[in-house]
Formats: sequence, structure tokens, C-alpha cells
Amino acid sequence: MDIAVTGAAGNVGREALQAFEDHDVTAATHSDHDDIDSTVLDVTDREAVREVLGGHDVIVHLAANPDPGADWDDLVGPNIEGTHNVYAAAVETGIDRVVFASTNHVHQNHVLDGDHDARSFPDRPGAITADDPYRPDSYYGVSKVTGEALGSFHADRDGLEVVNLRIGWLLTREQLRERQSDDERLAHFARAIWLSPEDCRQGLRKAVTEPLAETPLSVNLVSANSENYFSLVEARCGFGFRPRDDSADVVDAD
Repeated sequence: MDIAVTGAAGNVGREALQAFEDHDVTAATHSDHDDIDSTVLDVTDREAVREVLGGHDVIVHLAANPDPGADWDDLVGPNIEGTHNVYAAAVETGIDRVVFASTNHVHQNHVLDGDHDARSFPDRPGAITADDPYRPDSYYGVSKVTGEALGSFHADRDGLEVVNLRIGWLLTREQLRERQSDDERLAHFARAIWLSPEDCRQGLRKAVTEPLAETPLSVNLVSANSENYFSLVEARCGFGFRPRDDSADVVDAD
């Protein structure tokens, strides 16, 4: 399978490159990196996007400004225009599937109740499902809602297979343990939405290679955390995601 990965130098991008070692992968990055064999690509350049991404079977679109605190003007280009360009290239060049890196931030105000300080994180009875209404907590979250809408449009109009991965907090085990020295509300937050590197790679592989229950398919991508408040049903049923890690096991191991 020929796979193009945008944003390949980011945290999730590096996991993607490991996940697809057995496939033919074109890694696209915003700038040169000594440790990655990549093609430099500005996703806001529509012609360049078409030239680099065309001819693949699947695009894993991870390139974005990932800052939840970013201003609108800093997000429109990479997160909205860039995503539009990726979908345009997919449709114009006959790509089968786009896996879009969305975010847990499209739903966080179900939990944070409008307070952007995670230290206010309250207890929540019940899970947030993929079908719950959008409640983004930031302009970053809004930009990802827009990206999901673009995917829905092209799935319906053009028959494109689309997966929206609402990615949790990708941390190594050491990083997760370090977060436990934070205020308990923030420590709880980290435990609830933790995504282990191994579960991240599995989720990416499944999203790219498995048949989809529907398109567009929107799923929460987090580990099987005991304190999780995001439903994993959609990911399990949608493409067979079976997370194995639990933040409680990592924290309790100390």
C-alpha cells in the first residue's frame, strides 16, 4: 500500500512512520529533518500538495498547527486551507481514503464547561460518544471541526473514504508519570485521555488498512484507561481498534 503522511515530523507523525514500516510511505514535513527522509511540503500550497500526495492509496493528514492556545489567524492557513488542499488532491487524483488527525478538543467543553484551564476538570458521569454535538474548547478545536466537515462533504459528494481520528494526549509512560506531579485535576485529565505510543500505532494502522463500517467515520482514539470519559465503541466497531494500555497501570506501577 502506498501511504502519504503529512506532518510526519510531529509526535503522532513519528508514530505513523513506525506503524507503516511495512508499506511504501511518502513522509511530508514542513521543513527538513536530519532523522527523517522526507519531502518538504507547505500544505497551504495547493499545487504542491497535489504534486506530492497524488498517486497514493491513502493520505494520513497530520500536518497542522497543534497549539490549543493559537490565535485564529495562525490556524486558518495550516489547519483549514491546508486540509482543504489535501482533500482536493485526494479527490482530483483518485486517492481511496483520507485519515484525518482530528482532536479531543472538538468535544472538551462537554467536560471543561467553558473553562480552558484543565485544573477545573470535573468528574463526568457517562462517556462522550463520537455522535455527541461538537463543543470545541478553542479556536484550534474549531479548526478541527472544520476539517471534519470538509471530510464529511467529500465523503458524501465524492465517495471518499474518510476517518476522523479524535486523538487523545499522546505521551510516553515516563511523560505520563511526570504529569502526576501536577495539580490533581490536571493529573486526572492526563490519565483520562492518555494515548500510549503502542495504541496510537495500532489505531493508525487500523484506520488505514481495515474496512470501514461507514464513511465518514469519526472515532475517539485514546487508550483503554480506567478513568476514560471518551467512548471507544465507535473505534472498536468502526475498524477493529483494540487498545491494550491503561494509564492506571502505568501510574500504579510507580
